[in-house]
Amino acid sequence: MNALPILPRHRIIVAVDVEGSTNRTNFARAQLRHDMYGALEAALRASGVTDDVREPSYDRGDGALVLIHSSDRVPITRLLDTFTPVLNELLEHHRTAWPERTFRLRVAIHTGVVHFDLRGTYGEDIDITFRMLDAPKLKARLLRTTGLLVLVVSDLIYQSVIRHGYDGIDAGAFAPIVRVEVATQTYLGWVQVPADEQPVATALSRVDRVS
Repeated sequence: MNALPILPRHRIIVAVDVEGSTNRTNFARAQLRHDMYGALEAALRASGVTDDVREPSYDRGDGALVLIHSSDRVPITRLLDTFTPVLNELLEHHRTAWPERTFRLRVAIHTGVVHFDLRGTYGEDIDITFRMLDAPKLKARLLRTTGLLVLVVSDLIYQSVIRHGYDGIDAGAFAPIVRVEVATQTYLGWVQVPADEQPVATALSRVDRVS
C-alpha cells in the first residue's frame, strides 16, 4: 500500500482533558464522556464551528481533540470570546443540575500545521498543544481554583490575537505560567481561569440559539 503524501494543513487546534478521570469507575466514566462531549459540542456550535469547518472529534479517552479549518467564518477570536465562556457556563450549569456528576476541564488552544494519515492526525503543533494541556503548572492552577475550567493558549495566539485587545478578550486575564519543551524548543503558554473573570451572562443564550 502506498503511503499517503505528507501535506501540511493549517488548523486551529483545541484539546480538552477531564481532571481526575482515572479515579472514577468505568460506569462513571461512561456518563462522564457523555457529559463532556455534550458540553464540548454545544460550545463549538455556539461558536459557529459547524461540521463543514472542522474534522470529526478525535477521542482521547478522558478528553478530545478538535481540529478547526482556517476560515473567515470562524476567526480564532471566536474560540476565546465565545467557545471558552460558553463551555465554562455549561460546566457550571451541569454542576448545578447534577452535582454528583460534576467534572472539571483543562483546555488548550493553539494554531499551526497538522498532518493526516490512515490512523489519524499528527504533527509538532499537536504535540505542543498536548504538552501544554498536560503541563504540571496547568494542572496545579486548576487545583487552586473552585472554578471548573482552566484555559491555556500558545504564545503564538497570545501575541497575534489576545494582546491586541479584540472585543470580548481581556489580555490582562492571561498569565504566562506554562512552559513546555518540544523538539528541544521551549514554548510558552498563557493561562486564563474564566471563574476569576466577570461571568458572561448571555453565554448560554448563544447555545439556545444554535441548539
